[in-house]
Amino acid sequence: MTGWSIRDFRPEDEAGLIEMWKLSGIYRPWNDPQRDIARKTENMQKTGFGLFLVVQESSGRIIGSVMAGYDGHRGSVNYLAVHPDAQKQGIGRALMAEVERWCEAEGCPKINLLVRTDNEAVKAFYARLGYGVDEVSGLSRRLIED
Repeated sequence: MTGWSIRDFRPEDEAGLIEMWKLSGIYRPWNDPQRDIARKTENMQKTGFGLFLVVQESSGRIIGSVMAGYDGHRGSVNYLAVHPDAQKQGIGRALMAEVERWCEAEGCPKINLLVRTDNEAVKAFYARLGYGVDEVSGLSRRLIED
């Protein structure tokens, strides 16, 4: 028994999820987490499509998360995070396995994800899962200021 389980996000998870994101180091002040959660859940309600999972301990504490999507060309992964107290227990690996299963079932041929350039630990995590660096540059443009 692991003491934790993976399930779909529920609105009552929001506060615990945001706290876990802050503790795990993925929170950035220019990305409003409440808006990101609302955007993901609203998009999934509109389209009936997407993946938003949390990991919950038997105590009820949220200790992991992932958001995933598929645009018909590539899958994407966002907000994969594991609480610092719960790392090295296979939670991140289990979340990515769920994402990969979902993407495959949708006919998705490849998953893309972004990792901050200086985050060597996360790059090593993904390398252990078989992910490699593509010779591309990530470009972005903010359309809505949070």
